Amino acid sequence: MSYEKKPINALKGPMNNDYLEIQNSEGMPGLVDSTIALNFLLNAKSGIKNCATALTEIADPEARKEIHNMLNAQIDLHAQISELMMNKGWFHPYHVAEQFKLDLVSAQAAVQISNMQLFPGNTSRLGTFATPNY
Repeated sequence: MSYEKKPINALKGPMNNDYLEIQNSEGMPGLVDSTIALNFLLNAKSGIKNCATALTEIADPEARKEIHNMLNAQIDLHAQISELMMNKGWFHPYHVAEQFKLDLVSAQAAVQISNMQLFPGNTSRLGTFATPNY
């Protein structure tokens, strides 16, 4: 299989605490899309495992047939998601070095997000609502 080489979706620089300004979110949509796709892929994989486990527990032939059909559908879904992610350049199962680069970009973004002060130090809500006793 040959896939089109696409650039890694990366943040262009360090994240700015003024994250509400559009220019400070450059690169984030690609990271968000790839993260959602990866979560979808992992859930499809979990569905495959659950269907396979259910097949070993079911004795009724009709129920086994239904679960077998569900297993085949889950396998097809996993293949479709994997193909999409490979075509987008979000997943490189056959190129470990490329996948490592993507994982590194994701880890760096997570660290940058965790270092942002998303909430103010003073979280008191006193005075922000109409409260007759204050």
